[in-house]
Amino acid sequence: MRIAVLYGGTSAEREISLVTGRAVGLALADAGHDVLLIDPAVGDSAVGAREAAAAAEIGAAPPPILKEAGAALRAVTGEAVQGADVVFVALHGGSGEDGTVQGLLELAGKRYTGSGVLACALAMDKRASKIIFRESRVPTPAWAVVSLEGSFAADERGGSPWLPDDLSVSDSLEAAERVGGYPLVVKPNDQGSTVGLTVVEGEEELVGAIRSAAEYSRHVLLETYIPGREMTVAILGGEALPVVEIAPKGGLYDYESKYTKGMSEYTCPADVPKRLADVLEATALHAFRALGCRGYARADYRVAPNNGVFCLEINTVPGMTDVSLVPMAAAAAGIGFGELVDRIVRMALK
Repeated sequence: MRIAVLYGGTSAEREISLVTGRAVGLALADAGHDVLLIDPAVGDSAVGAREAAAAAEIGAAPPPILKEAGAALRAVTGEAVQGADVVFVALHGGSGEDGTVQGLLELAGKRYTGSGVLACALAMDKRASKIIFRESRVPTPAWAVVSLEGSFAADERGGSPWLPDDLSVSDSLEAAERVGGYPLVVKPNDQGSTVGLTVVEGEEELVGAIRSAAEYSRHVLLETYIPGREMTVAILGGEALPVVEIAPKGGLYDYESKYTKGMSEYTCPADVPKRLADVLEATALHAFRALGCRGYARADYRVAPNNGVFCLEINTVPGMTDVSLVPMAAAAAGIGFGELVDRIVRMALK
């Protein structure tokens, strides 16, 4: 079949998306499909899977967000996407994962991989997903939101709504109290891949961490820090794959630890009691359904020393690089990379 892969894009996760898209494109081409890759950041021109250039390497820090008005629209309305039987969305972050591209594909009448418009929007907006988690009894760390004027942040589009309990930077100490004090986690409300994330140990670090996160979003999430272990659960076709445990050598699973080989160790299936694995998998499926996700996704967790589980977020377009967690979990379930991407495509056609 004809498959268009949207990759690259203009978000802070561009480099990861380039690697994901190329890996997906090659696997689909090897399976005999007619595959074209389109990078919205450079227009609607398409290249073959074997000619596509990935990022030379994923840097230790995310690249700046590109300002390219209309990029996604040009890509979706271009000949390659319009002529495809299905579109594989490999755009991480930004318009590729917040429902914007999905909405354009819906309007264009194209079938595409992964979750739909609303589920993507809710999952990308960490506060919105946490509200739904709370109402659906999915355990998640306590949070507060600091909102900044648009001129303070890189993203002027609006994003998450302003709510009555939002606080300003001047009220950041109150926000810290709401989540139980220090240490706490500060991150943009609508980014992925730990972009702009800081673990704050004391009051003197708080405003600086908020301003750092505000480079990526007008809304900054403060969250209770959960000591313990980092876990993740991939969902494929309504089933949970084996739990993955991540052990970053630097202590914090930040952007650099995620995408630099050798900086984190992974165990899959995770070395945890069966009862805990069952709880993680069941909770991940519950969170997936609560947000209305479909196809595939990944739920990220912190597991406290008493084995209490806390869902941090759902990723609706998880990475497919050689250090990515969904392919790792699939492999532990006996599903090779080629079969994994083929299943994702076929789910989009149902």
